[in-house]
Amino acid sequence: MIWQPPETVLHFNQNPYKNWIVDASSLTKKLQKASDGDFSVKRLCQYIGKPKHEESRCLALPAEQYALIREVVLLCKGEPWVYARSILPLKSLTGPLRFLHKLKDDSLGAQLFKHPSLIRCGLEITQTSLTYFLDTEINTLSSSSLYARRSVFSIHQKEILVAEVFLPACLSHNAT
Repeated sequence: MIWQPPETVLHFNQNPYKNWIVDASSLTKKLQKASDGDFSVKRLCQYIGKPKHEESRCLALPAEQYALIREVVLLCKGEPWVYARSILPLKSLTGPLRFLHKLKDDSLGAQLFKHPSLIRCGLEITQTSLTYFLDTEINTLSSSSLYARRSVFSIHQKEILVAEVFLPACLSHNAT
């Protein structure tokens, strides 16, 4: 899989997901607005484990470094719109971010965007199947070609990698 900045992707300006993908504001807030407030988070799994090699490289983690791995589906009007996979290095779960391991079905993005020192770095996109990301089995969400984005969030030099896969349901709603 090749991750690249949106501006380098051929024909990206015509991409129907463009408004969802390139917006650097809170995806949670956008989804809440698009769903008229009928938004929820369904946690699929959360565990301490080794990130995929590419995820470790993106966060500059040693290959054997463990992290909190969190997979969720963001639901609008009860329908899955976005799958998200977050990699939270254990060293990032200290100080002001120590509460993040207790999120359950709360939105990670909503918590991150509350911090005035939040920095979002390196937005990249790819086109992939959802099965690349999933550590869990979800047959109802499988699709062969979906757009995904990822970026590293930093708060007080504590980094978190978040990848989001945009599911077909969000295409039927204009991202504003």
